[in-house]
Amino acid sequence: MEEIPVKALVAGLGFLAGIVFGATAQKTHFCTMGGISDMVMMGDTRRFRSWMLAIAVALLGTQALWGLGYVDLSTAIYRTPNLGWFGAIAGGLMFGYGMVMGGGCGNKTLVRVGGGNLKSFIVFLIIALTAYMTLRGLFALGRVQMEATFNTALPASQGIDALLARATGLGEGALRAVLAVVLGGALIAWCFKDEGFRGSSKDVIGGVIVGLMIPLGWFITGFVGRDEFEPTPVMSFTFIAPIGDTTQYLMTFTGASINFGIATVFGVIVGSFLMAKATGAFRLEGFAGVNDTVSNVFGAVLMGIGGVLALGCTIGQGISGVSTLALSSFLALGSIIAGAYYGLKYMEEGSHGAALRVVFSRG
Repeated sequence: MEEIPVKALVAGLGFLAGIVFGATAQKTHFCTMGGISDMVMMGDTRRFRSWMLAIAVALLGTQALWGLGYVDLSTAIYRTPNLGWFGAIAGGLMFGYGMVMGGGCGNKTLVRVGGGNLKSFIVFLIIALTAYMTLRGLFALGRVQMEATFNTALPASQGIDALLARATGLGEGALRAVLAVVLGGALIAWCFKDEGFRGSSKDVIGGVIVGLMIPLGWFITGFVGRDEFEPTPVMSFTFIAPIGDTTQYLMTFTGASINFGIATVFGVIVGSFLMAKATGAFRLEGFAGVNDTVSNVFGAVLMGIGGVLALGCTIGQGISGVSTLALSSFLALGSIIAGAYYGLKYMEEGSHGAALRVVFSRG
């Protein structure tokens, strides 16, 4: 182990974790967009509860790691004192609406690529392009100006625990533990309150495994990745910016180095592919027509831009960010759900309602 460079070890473990993530999402049909769609359009909350269970498991696992001293999340991007409330809300709304038009979030796009969906490969490329344009390209100047105008500088971390600690004088560590138990416990109780969810083993298993992948990601980067000379940035699963980084990595391979985010993108695709082949679910699929193409392209653009503005997606902010108790993550999560809701209502009122039900069906 000591002979393996830390960066290579982190990337290798990230790739393996990504395989588990992708295989699980493929097998259990774990899909945040599908969960919202099922709930809004069919009154079926099982996949939405699976997402909420993943959040609860991630929150409890992450805070346990931090409380036991295995990781220090104070340097995580989500907990900076620079509160990007406008980006979280506007970007979240864009991302949520975009994932309806694009047939799924960033994670689902990777899972579908692994399953042979060619239109998701196009969505992947457009997300990569627009995300990178927003990070460092044509749209970056506008993003920086937006952040300079709307971001609010806090006296300390934007973690809800830190904000409450300053207001009450109580210790952050104790508040983190209480918040994790209360929020995580409430979510778990709500999930298992539903008889249909309790009887759906694949939704329960999907939520638990995906949730466990988040603290595993924090452990890989925050514990395994510790290096006094070149420490690995502390992060967990997120897919929008890493999709852009992955495309750049492939184009500049000889002069680039792999990192945790890029490795997990590859891992999710490989895991989904292996599971799809093993279960006979692999099949090539293209666009149904011009309208389908336009919808997916438009959705991919919104996801690429919105995901960067919000600092994450349904997994990045919705699970990884929330697991750190960052205020902006809760704002982004609510905005993503709201954006998806309005996107679904638009599709339902138009001529796409029947097609939408097919796209997000549990099968």
